[in-house]
Amino acid sequence: MNSPQFNTLPDKIKEIIEKRVKRFEQDEELIGESGFTPSDEAILIDAMIALALGKNVLLKGPTGSGKTKLAETLSNLFGQPMHSINCSVDLDAEALLGFKTITNEHGKTTIEFISGPVVKAMKSGHLLYIDEINMAKPETLPILNGVLDYRRMITNPFTGEVIKSDEDFTVIAAINEGYVGTVPLNEALKNRFVVIEVPYIQGEELKKVLESQSTLKDQKLLDTFTKLSSDLLTLVQNGQVSEEAASIRALIDTCDLASFMPPKRSIERSIVDKLEDEREKAAIRNLADTLFE
Repeated sequence: MNSPQFNTLPDKIKEIIEKRVKRFEQDEELIGESGFTPSDEAILIDAMIALALGKNVLLKGPTGSGKTKLAETLSNLFGQPMHSINCSVDLDAEALLGFKTITNEHGKTTIEFISGPVVKAMKSGHLLYIDEINMAKPETLPILNGVLDYRRMITNPFTGEVIKSDEDFTVIAAINEGYVGTVPLNEALKNRFVVIEVPYIQGEELKKVLESQSTLKDQKLLDTFTKLSSDLLTLVQNGQVSEEAASIRALIDTCDLASFMPPKRSIERSIVDKLEDEREKAAIRNLADTLFE
């Protein structure tokens, strides 16, 4: 464990993490990649403590703030494989738990159950990542109530099997509140999580992320794009543009394109053209004109 955050953890938490790293050291296929840079070290430390204690963690923040990258980094720090679910209005019980299929082997036809991410993670003691959990239909999520509370169990409606989770099984979920297509998360469900805010990073931390995760190497341009992000957040706070415009993910795309095209054109392709409101587009174009010649 080479993470600097690991050294600041209580000894009991270190022991739990080291135990999981050792347990899953032969199972690297589903372990996430590190790379999350927190705006506050407490974000990563608190998430590690909560997971080590067996708590479910709900990552709450705007689009592109790094919630998925944080989940992958936690998987990496714990050395713990992670199964993922991407929520949508089409999410159903089969997508969560699995489905039955007909197989034919040696001339014999049988019905086989193919486990879904929830069942796989529960039985194996892996992490389960539920992305954009409030995009799912409210009637779908109650399936997970028993999985998320102290019982850590579920009766599979497709097989009748009662599944009790492995002791290391834990859930990380992510939520974007107030976006089109989302619904308020049921309070009973939210109470099953420890909630951690994941804001956009800024300043030197953001520049380091752009350096490490984009192809852009021009230091002057990296400084200017870092300033662009700060100014975009000001526009967001003033209600002039939506949060999507300040996405760190979109900014990394912008830097990648700026390695091969003029900066203002890369902003147009990666940020402006994603927006629908003409006033928002104009505000960002005006901002780009002030920063880039």
